[in-house]
Parts: sequence; C-alpha cells; structure tokens
Amino acid sequence: MHFEPNVPYDGRFTFVRVRYQVHGRSGWEFDYPDMERNLMAATRELTSLRPHVKGSNIHDLDDPELLKYPVAYISEPGYWIPDSAEVMGLRTYLAKGGFLIVDDFMRAEWFNFAEQMRRVLPNAQLTRLDVTHPVFDAFFHLDSLAMPYPNNPGLQAEWFGIYEDNDPAKRLMVVINYNNDIGDYMEWSQTSWLPVNPTNDAYKLAINYLVYGLTR
Repeated sequence: MHFEPNVPYDGRFTFVRVRYQVHGRSGWEFDYPDMERNLMAATRELTSLRPHVKGSNIHDLDDPELLKYPVAYISEPGYWIPDSAEVMGLRTYLAKGGFLIVDDFMRAEWFNFAEQMRRVLPNAQLTRLDVTHPVFDAFFHLDSLAMPYPNNPGLQAEWFGIYEDNDPAKRLMVVINYNNDIGDYMEWSQTSWLPVNPTNDAYKLAINYLVYGLTR
C-alpha cells in the first residue's frame, strides 16, 4: 500500500493516524486515505477550521512529532500491541493534552484493547458514555447514539471514554467507538455502499471529536 509523505507542520489542523507494528494482522491503515480526505473536506466546509485536505500524517506513538498534533486516530486496536516505547509515548501524549479517537473494533477485540490501555494508563477506568456527554454536543447536537456496525445491523455501537484522573469533571482524554467503525462509513461515503443516515452520523461524531479535542 502506498503511504503519502506527512504534511510539514505549519500550525494548521492536520489529521493524524497512529501507526503500530503488525502482530499477525494489519489494521492501523484501514480506510486510509479516503476516510481522512473525506473527513477533512467535510470539516473545511462545515466548520471554521481550515485543515489540510489533500494531505494527512501517520505517526508512531513514540514519535516526538506526534506531540505537535492535538488529536490522533487509531484503527483496529483489537490487534494493537505497543512496545514499551509506544506505551510511554501514548502516556506522554495524553498527559500533555492529546486526545485519542479509538475506532474500528468489535466483540472479543475489546479484551486486547483494554489490556493494552492498562499498560498505558494502569489506573484508567473505561467509562461508558451516553448521549449527554459534551463530546456528543461539541459541534453537532446528537439526540441519539443508535448506530449499527457497518454491514452488520445486528451489532449496535457503544461508546466508552477515559477521563483525566478518572474524573468525569475533567477532560475526556480518549473516546472509544466500540462495535463501530466510523472510518468505514466515511471512507465509502461517496458511494451507495453504506446507508446514508449512519454515514451522516459518522461525520457528525468525527467532527464533534475534532472540535472537542481542540477546545478541551
């Protein structure tokens, strides 16, 4: 697969995707680059941000350059096994104010994700989120979180989060799309492959996440 060069840092919003070493199965690059290109185009049209639309970045968790970017996205964490440097890199990123979007995993893949997050933040609590949380009202107001996994309408999405110091009064550091794949919805949004309503909801969620991560 061809990966484009990273966009040189210039202060404008740049979408950042987390890369990790593959242990038996790939996944971090799923939906690249169409998902980020489509999301950045929508963000430019709908918000006052002026993001890079034709380019995006890929960073390892232990890359110091990651600290320049306030929001990062990780795909398929059911197969993510960071080494000790990546564990420390993510811990540092979150402590310095970074906001992590976790997407594209389901069912038993939860157990590996939870285990790896315990390595990053040993005391972290993965707290269920409902529609009243400010992250779902950061730009678009959402009245419902009812949303099926792409191509699997019997599997309904759930949301979890990790708060700074496990305190709901403090900022959300990590938002977790479980039993969901908003990246898939956005990747295929220019086709008729996936339903319109959840595709629109995927964009609303993603833009809310970006705005929340930039303002908290």
